Amino acid sequence: MATIQSQRPSSSGGGSSDEKRDLKAEGATLEKQDAFQILRNSEKGIGANGELEVKRDLKPRQISMIAIGGAIGTGLVIGTGGALAKAGPGSLLIGYSLMGATCFLVMCALGEMATYMPHKRGFAGHATRFVGQSFGFATGWNYLFKYLMISPNQLVASGLVIQYWRPDLSPAIFISVFIVVILGINFLGVKVFGEVEFWLSMIKIITLTGLILAGLIIDLGGSPSGDRIGFRYWQGGRAFLEYKSKGSLGRFLGFWSVMVNGLFAYMGTELVAITVGEARNPRKSVPKAIRSTFFRILFFYIFGVVIVGMVVAADSPLLLTANKQRLGAAASPFVVAIKAANIRVLPSIINACILIFTLSAANSDQYVASRTLYSLAMDGNAPAIFRRCNSMGVPYVALISTALFMALAYLTLSDGGAIVFGYFVSVVTIFGGLTWICILISHIQFMKGLKAQGMSRDDLPYKAPFQPYGSYIAVFFTSLVVFFKGWDSFMPAFQYKSFITNYIGFPIFFILLFGHMLIKHTSFIKPADIDLLTDAREFNEEDELAAKEDEEREEMIRRAPLHKKIWYKLQDW
Repeated sequence: MATIQSQRPSSSGGGSSDEKRDLKAEGATLEKQDAFQILRNSEKGIGANGELEVKRDLKPRQISMIAIGGAIGTGLVIGTGGALAKAGPGSLLIGYSLMGATCFLVMCALGEMATYMPHKRGFAGHATRFVGQSFGFATGWNYLFKYLMISPNQLVASGLVIQYWRPDLSPAIFISVFIVVILGINFLGVKVFGEVEFWLSMIKIITLTGLILAGLIIDLGGSPSGDRIGFRYWQGGRAFLEYKSKGSLGRFLGFWSVMVNGLFAYMGTELVAITVGEARNPRKSVPKAIRSTFFRILFFYIFGVVIVGMVVAADSPLLLTANKQRLGAAASPFVVAIKAANIRVLPSIINACILIFTLSAANSDQYVASRTLYSLAMDGNAPAIFRRCNSMGVPYVALISTALFMALAYLTLSDGGAIVFGYFVSVVTIFGGLTWICILISHIQFMKGLKAQGMSRDDLPYKAPFQPYGSYIAVFFTSLVVFFKGWDSFMPAFQYKSFITNYIGFPIFFILLFGHMLIKHTSFIKPADIDLLTDAREFNEEDELAAKEDEEREEMIRRAPLHKKIWYKLQDW
């Protein structure tokens, strides 16, 4: 570096050994100061070449809540009703437990990579680094396609939820308002986005906790009906229902339909990796968010589906009616239980909470879509114009471009358009499943690279449990579900439209992968040739800086008066 070289003597005579040691130490200090300055600029949204980038403005509490909020959606509050009616409470519990364990292993794999190299290119950047440029290209665009479709779907859902109260008004009114609000939040920068998502996720947690407690109270006989249900709906052969066939095959098909439903419900947990590029001290905040994944899966999903199976009969006429609803409180199995228990006030409250669920999802989905396109550009897999950021660290070109796809929500205003849009929405699961597979393959290659280069997993900033075997198990289960997710396209007769929408993700992904390889003449990277040092070295230096800042802040808090101590703790929380 020029700064270091300028400090060296011009004489070639050398000097004493003490002088050489002093010069070497001084050079190392200056180099470290320069490295720290680069990291400081990165936090402020200034790249190495002076261009504006996204800022590291997300606090640990915001990342943890975004991770929780990303896993909680209408797939749990509403989607469990359809799965229960098809398969019964026993299959529902086993299916969601297996997919929950798979989801946790995916997050563990993602956590190891994201904390070792917490750069601003997301897990598509890890795919590029550990597997190959073309694999990263296909991974990133596959993930982007998912969010370009799911964002307008959430807007449609929000409009339909409001129609629960005002069926006389067109959903187009609410869709337009929601688009403006979501764009406003995203354009205000990640600091505002993180705070909004923090409180929306908090409302999600309170809502789901309340629903689970309400279901438990109803089951124990605390409702106006006074009926103590217990595990009544698990008895008499109703725990495992037949679906599409009779006997053991029918019960297995019912269970498998739950696995596909569970994959859709758990998708979104991986979005915590998108926040890494805008996280303060990601090596401390991201592992915390990853570890909390297990507990939220255990409580919200597993305990939630147990309660649903206890308080709602799988063959209940009310549940069958609810499954015919498009969306809103009437479609939730929790509301079915509340209505059966003769509780009149809660459905409207739950509908308002579901509205928050869908708006939060639309907001975070738009954030993920814009950051994914930005990451693709940072990784050299999309035009450089999408790297442009404003002074608040918002990639405004990427945000405007992805926001245009929210206009697809207006397609649902016509009957024919709703059918066409429904086909597009059905591919979200295949894109999400392929994303999980790509994350796991990247992690497997990452572990192979560590082994081939003589590096130990014990030295990783975050050493995940169940590895290295967990990723192999998870990629097997995810691939199995993704490959057989469209089985009902063949029963009772072949349905080509269902088949296409269930499997269209496969040809798109492989066209992206092999097309890029042919055009760019790339190949897969051998484990021994993987670059495991570049970004990792930068963040090793950041760890030292972060530790020093933490010590200084703790000392400042220790000396501060009580009211300031409380304020500092609230800021850190």
